[in-house]
Amino acid sequence: MAAQRKMTFGIVVGNRGFFPGHLAKTGRDEIIAVLEAAGAQPIVLSPEESRHGAVETYAESLRCAELFKKHAEEIDGIIVTLPNFGEERGIVDAIRLSGLKVPVLVQATPDRSDNMTIAVRRDSFCGKMSACNNMMQYGIGYSLTTLHTEAVTSPEFKADLEWFSQVCRIVKGLKNLKIGSIGARPAAFNTVRYSERILETAGISVEPIDLSEIFGRINRMKDNDDAAQAKLAAIKKYVTTTGIPDAALLKMAKLGAVVDAWMKQTNCTISAVQCWTSMEEFFGVVPCTVMSMMSNELIPSACEVDVPGTLSMYMMALASGTPSALLDWNNNYGSDPNKCVCFHCSNLPKHFFKEVRMDFQQIIAGTVGKENTYGTCEGVIKPGAMSYARFSTDDRRGVIRGYTGAGRFTDDPLETFGGAGVAEIPQLQKLLKYICREGFEHHVAANFSDVSKSVHEAARYLGWESHYHPALED
Repeated sequence: MAAQRKMTFGIVVGNRGFFPGHLAKTGRDEIIAVLEAAGAQPIVLSPEESRHGAVETYAESLRCAELFKKHAEEIDGIIVTLPNFGEERGIVDAIRLSGLKVPVLVQATPDRSDNMTIAVRRDSFCGKMSACNNMMQYGIGYSLTTLHTEAVTSPEFKADLEWFSQVCRIVKGLKNLKIGSIGARPAAFNTVRYSERILETAGISVEPIDLSEIFGRINRMKDNDDAAQAKLAAIKKYVTTTGIPDAALLKMAKLGAVVDAWMKQTNCTISAVQCWTSMEEFFGVVPCTVMSMMSNELIPSACEVDVPGTLSMYMMALASGTPSALLDWNNNYGSDPNKCVCFHCSNLPKHFFKEVRMDFQQIIAGTVGKENTYGTCEGVIKPGAMSYARFSTDDRRGVIRGYTGAGRFTDDPLETFGGAGVAEIPQLQKLLKYICREGFEHHVAANFSDVSKSVHEAARYLGWESHYHPALED
């Protein structure tokens, strides 16, 4: 798995002249120290560039905006810190003039109830409302900390900073995203239809390629091709291949090498692949292991050409820095109303399994023969925290909409095939009714993490409709 990259934040330190200026100075020092301790890079005015390195006057707003413009490609998000009431106009002018369209977190430092003299009184509690009111007027999207006021050195802010970092990674990661659509949608799966045009309005492009082109490139590739042999070695290292014919493994290796090269050539970041049943009938393997390997490297790949499905996978992978899978909401689990079986047949990333082995695809084998269906990743999903999400295009209304929430994968016994596990979701029956009433797909993206609130918040910045299950306090 790829290492999580270092975050960079633009910092706007609020200050209002008739409040103690030393609070702005110490507030700036504190936020810098906290961010650096968290491994993040702060971009903030120096005390030489403005009074206390804060923003109050229009001239200081201009200087802050110019600093942010200089680092525009680096900045993931903006943090507004209010060590005192803050000058609301200076804050919003700095953000607007910078031209940055990134998430904004508003933090206010609490007063001490045992010492509220004129020398140390902050009034950040009140100033935060004014700052938010102005951002609303200016059309600037913003996020709030868990508590209305919380010190930047507090455990609450530490958790909020991680949450906000996840939001920023999603928003930045989807900017100018290209999704590879490999093959045509299977005719039997109307479920996964979507609108490229609606995705394009969100700055997300789809790059299609026909399976005939993929197969043609494979046919031109020699068995001893360096890329094919490297992929073959990677497959054998990735998963147990005992009992799998060498010819099938070589086909998978060539498929993986061709897909890798095409995605690099077209600048596609993630993909969705046609499987059912053209791949098996006309090529002779399933693409599951190749797709599993991509997803395990935080390059999600969804089956059945479910482009919105891989987009949903990617949102959570960006937030958590761990692999996502695409699953079916597939079966009830006995009579427990809050448990269900999540399943695919399977291209789940290795990260999801207790143990995993390569096998044949039992469902399709009945139609095209076992010898044409080698390449699935079989195993039981390990227990742990679970976030899930599904975003899709609503073609009638011209919007992107979805839902997200949290649950857990359990250690309940399960005798089946493919990649499967038992999920426990609070108020699951309510969620299932929502999915059916709103006409969402049976596919859902899942991640071993607790990032659902970050996904929900990022959707607000993206202008997408998001339903949080079962509910958020706000």
